[in-house]
Amino acid sequence: MKTKEDKDIDKLVFELNETIAPQIDCTSCGNCCKSLLINVTEEEATALSGHLNQSRTDFDNQYLEKGGSMMLMNAIPCSFLTNDKCTVYKHRFAGCREFPAMHLPNFNKRLFTTFMHYGRCPIIYNVVEELKVKTGFR
Repeated sequence: MKTKEDKDIDKLVFELNETIAPQIDCTSCGNCCKSLLINVTEEEATALSGHLNQSRTDFDNQYLEKGGSMMLMNAIPCSFLTNDKCTVYKHRFAGCREFPAMHLPNFNKRLFTTFMHYGRCPIIYNVVEELKVKTGFR
């Protein structure tokens, strides 16, 4: 992949994602929610605690792990996952919204992360497998 032009790879990944992602029902999988730690911003924590009618202190104590300036969800699987569905979907964090990031530019700069999630996410798996075919990967 590193030998290919970044813009060409991005274009191909975007096209593959547009075809493949709609065919995958993430709610019948939930692997990302079952296995990833998600970064949370102050704004996201405040918004979700408000949606849940919880004080920020109670929300933080129940759901977050803090260290320095970072906050992470404190449970794997995610506390908001029930029957492979996100119970706060409309209020989910940016990290959740972005995953699996096949719609974002600079695919070649995310190869390590992409392959780290290759066996976890059917969208990533199928995009990468089709990318291999389209680029003549051996």
